[in-house]
Amino acid sequence: MSTEKIPYKIYLSEDELPKQWYNVRADMQKKPAPLLNPATLNPVTPQELGAVFCDELVKQELDETTPYIDIPEEIQSFYKMYRPSPLVRAYCLEKTLGTPAKIYYKFEGNNTSGSHKLNSAIAQAYYAKKQGLKGVTTETGAGQWGTALSMACSYFDLDCKVYMVKCSYEQKPFRREVMRTYGASVTPSPSMTTEVGRKILAEFPDTNGSLGCAISEAVEAATSTEGYRYVLGSVLSQVLLHQTVIGLETKTAMDKYGIKPDIIIGCAGGGSNLGGLIAPFMGEKLRGVADYNIIAVEPASCPSLTRGVYAYDFCDTGKVCPLQKMYTLGSGFMPSANHAGGLRYHGMSAILSELYDQKLMSAVSVEQTAVFEAAQKFARVEGILPAPESSHAIKVAIDEALKCKETGEEKTILFGLTGTGYFDMYAYQAYNDGKMSDYIPTDEELQKSFASLPKTN
Repeated sequence: MSTEKIPYKIYLSEDELPKQWYNVRADMQKKPAPLLNPATLNPVTPQELGAVFCDELVKQELDETTPYIDIPEEIQSFYKMYRPSPLVRAYCLEKTLGTPAKIYYKFEGNNTSGSHKLNSAIAQAYYAKKQGLKGVTTETGAGQWGTALSMACSYFDLDCKVYMVKCSYEQKPFRREVMRTYGASVTPSPSMTTEVGRKILAEFPDTNGSLGCAISEAVEAATSTEGYRYVLGSVLSQVLLHQTVIGLETKTAMDKYGIKPDIIIGCAGGGSNLGGLIAPFMGEKLRGVADYNIIAVEPASCPSLTRGVYAYDFCDTGKVCPLQKMYTLGSGFMPSANHAGGLRYHGMSAILSELYDQKLMSAVSVEQTAVFEAAQKFARVEGILPAPESSHAIKVAIDEALKCKETGEEKTILFGLTGTGYFDMYAYQAYNDGKMSDYIPTDEELQKSFASLPKTN
């Protein structure tokens, strides 16, 4: 344990970068429920998944026993262009809040894509190239995943087709242009270019879109085009696996200085950044080595963990994907056009859903005006303009730090700062102009959506 003052930023050396991803499922006594074929209601086979995903990614998706999976050297080399990412002590925020709490954040926005999404994008593009594919299709909400994948595909000379949630496509034109600059084609979703898109528009002509809609279109485009596969930016176990570089780096950096977090906080949409951050800490919790208070933070407008049901559901609105057991609002749920586009997904990762159901982590929902208030406070003292998604974690980190101020407890708080908000100025403008509003779905709206859940018994 080091006795020196904790620096503002803790960096690891290249030699300390993870050489393997950590598969938290290996330490889970009760595993996540298997994906089901919606036609047969039987667990999906590798062959069935192979029609949609790259072969190696199918293996990773179905592997729930191997604790550590080697990171290919070419991916390790790419990681070194922007990793390790810093673990930052939020001294200025602590001082502003007047809290005895120690606050740390893992900053994943120090790459051109502006977020943690590149950690999985480069891995999925690598496996697609290794398989000899022509290209990939995907969806994107806030645009961070689409940006990251367009970069990764450009690196490996792969075609990239992105279906971007309509409201984000309109709110974030510059994020869209970054994707196009890297060579991707970008289509607002739902669109008239796919059968499922036309069907969704016929039923919901005024929809702002959702990640569920965009997933359906991307899957259809991949399965109907020779030489293409679909890749996903969150939710699936393979994605959470790749994102464990976040948590593994964080754990190594904290161990280096003898730091043990009491509270670990992450925003939660599909679950990729939260799952990646908490993985090694959750592993210790599962093995009985240590205990942590882990909090998932989601928008009140799309509260899958806090108000959803734990059931099998389609991963997409068009109902073309396998069924996954998860906390869900129903695949037909259409979230309001809130500004945290990356959190507008109706369900939650199967891994995180199971951990939450076992009460190994908790969840809270927050309204977007309070989120932007926290984002502004953070930006003014820490010098980083955070993404709206990340700001959900900032909001709850501040809340927890203020609780410590009231009680006098010197807790250590860790949260994930998943990316920057420089392409989210439309949202910041709405907040600064006092035009931002909050929307919370009613119980009646949710019940209507729950009624359409598939029958699996």
